[in-house]
Amino acid sequence: MGPNDGRSGPMPRARLTRAAGAVWPALALMLVAFNLRPALSSIGPILGRIREEIGLSGVLAGALITVPVLCLGVFGRLGPPLVHRIGPDAGVLAALVLTAVGLVLRGFDGVVPLFSGSVLAAAGIGVVGVILPGVVKRDFPTRAGLMTGLYTGTLCLGASAGAGLTVPAARALGHWQGALMLWALPALVAALAWLPMLARPRPRATAASPRGRLSALWRDPLAWQVTAFMGAQSSLAYVVFGWLPAALIDRGFTPVAAGALASVSAMSQVALALVVPTLAGRRRDQRILIVPVVALPMIGFGGLLVGPLALAWMFAVILGLGLGGCFGLALTLIVLRAPDPATAGDLSAMAQGVGYCVAALGPLLIGAVHEASGGWDWPAAVYASLALTAMGFGLAAARDRQVAG
Repeated sequence: MGPNDGRSGPMPRARLTRAAGAVWPALALMLVAFNLRPALSSIGPILGRIREEIGLSGVLAGALITVPVLCLGVFGRLGPPLVHRIGPDAGVLAALVLTAVGLVLRGFDGVVPLFSGSVLAAAGIGVVGVILPGVVKRDFPTRAGLMTGLYTGTLCLGASAGAGLTVPAARALGHWQGALMLWALPALVAALAWLPMLARPRPRATAASPRGRLSALWRDPLAWQVTAFMGAQSSLAYVVFGWLPAALIDRGFTPVAAGALASVSAMSQVALALVVPTLAGRRRDQRILIVPVVALPMIGFGGLLVGPLALAWMFAVILGLGLGGCFGLALTLIVLRAPDPATAGDLSAMAQGVGYCVAALGPLLIGAVHEASGGWDWPAAVYASLALTAMGFGLAAARDRQVAG
């Protein structure tokens, strides 16, 4: 036997034990991530049917799309105080249950349950989305990029599932109400999977109170740069969610073809949502990723709006790749720019709370420009300006620095 033989065995076993212990938190994290978009993406495909059956006006229909996005930002700010009172794991569980309740409620007949349920579901999603970056920082400190990529990719799959499966579910059930309620099931599954996380010991509270840490972040230029990048790239995504099908139909595509292009674009998000955070996590400075990643949605959406129709499928894939990469990179920057899990949670609350409120203005701006110009040339130019703005803030946020802890 060699001199190292006696101690070579325990090392692999210890590593195997640590790896096995990380499997359940990773699986639970993915199940939670899957539920962060179906509540938003499941409404659009059946919005016309909802309007016919309960008599929604055009204004209310637009509000049904916009209000949940605003709720992500408004209620996301409750994440840090909730974590301070009950801990991040209990906070995620409570928000998941709230999301499931909202998803069930919006399936009841009437405008009030529909809007009330949508607000509750979005509130829960906003809180979960704010807490998770801190959980990633805590549970996977050396694999933050990889786990953020898996989490973002799974989130994109959830968005695609909500967009693609709601109409078939409504047809199978015979009504849209049941199709909306069905999305409460994966939320409840995620809540059950998350239950064992509550048995983990809570870390000792940091010296600074959430109010004190948030106050420091609001005075930190880097925190504002991360926030601005989150808001600008989110605006790019919500413009696409709100206006891509209408633009494609205006350009001559049938509603079925327009929906297929949107679905292909949504599915394409998964690829770079997985890859970009992993690449970003391996680097101390992420500026090299900003320009190509943000340029992709600018090229893809612009091509769909004013480019040759023969290349529409290629542009749809480019658009999806870019949006997935942008979102994954924005979440990764929140984790990497924070020195500890508590600060990551607070920075997440700031970036997503302010960012989603700003992002909700993007679709309104594009709609106003489209109505004023009567075409899609000027909206394409405005979208390009939004992308360049995101690029500028991203270059500032991606430098090898950290916010005040």
